[in-house]
Amino acid sequence: MEKKPAILLASDEGATIEEMTPVLVWAGFRVIGEPEGGAVLPHILRANPDLVVLDVALPRLDGREVLSQLRGAGNWVPVIILGSGKAPERILALNEGADDYLTRPFDPNELVARIGAVLRRVRVGAQPLENAHRLSCSDLVIDRLSRRAWLASKELILTPKAFSLLEYLMTHPDQLLSRDMLLDAVWGWDYPAGIRAVDTRVFELRHALGDRRSQPRYIETVSGQGYRFIGVVESIP
Repeated sequence: MEKKPAILLASDEGATIEEMTPVLVWAGFRVIGEPEGGAVLPHILRANPDLVVLDVALPRLDGREVLSQLRGAGNWVPVIILGSGKAPERILALNEGADDYLTRPFDPNELVARIGAVLRRVRVGAQPLENAHRLSCSDLVIDRLSRRAWLASKELILTPKAFSLLEYLMTHPDQLLSRDMLLDAVWGWDYPAGIRAVDTRVFELRHALGDRRSQPRYIETVSGQGYRFIGVVESIP
């Protein structure tokens, strides 16, 4: 019998765990609840789950601090952060090593979908894509240190913002990213630009990659919602 992925739920709101547990069990996961007293970090290390759902609002350390300590210890267990959704918090959580971020309130089925997406794209115990220096997807390669990109060994000429957008998309594959989220992450939450700036850079990337909106190989448009990088991304040693 195939082993069910173990999901550790850590939330200051007991109702969240009570509400989510039957949904996750129905979806085929094994649920590990938060320990008494809120000692979340040692509980994660002992339980060794396949994925952690971590609330920002925890009784001792906040969720981002727990995440920071995990990553500082070299623990790359996949983590989805639950929070307020404010732009600075979302960006900091993702930059600090979160694999995804979900804004409260949320539909339990969306959390199930996010968990599935994260588990599909990560290798348990491996360093996340956000920490890799070079990434590839089929014949597309980017070097994050030199800020260069190649397609079929031919170097692409991209504007700095287009490269940053491609980098963010490739480090968050299979995630539906709204234009607002991309604007916050790539341009900065206080940058005086509208969401059309995102569309313009996506158009630039598609032109450079020879990608068609109707039959995308790399960047999918989700009508009325945003964009998703649909290729399989791997880190290059």
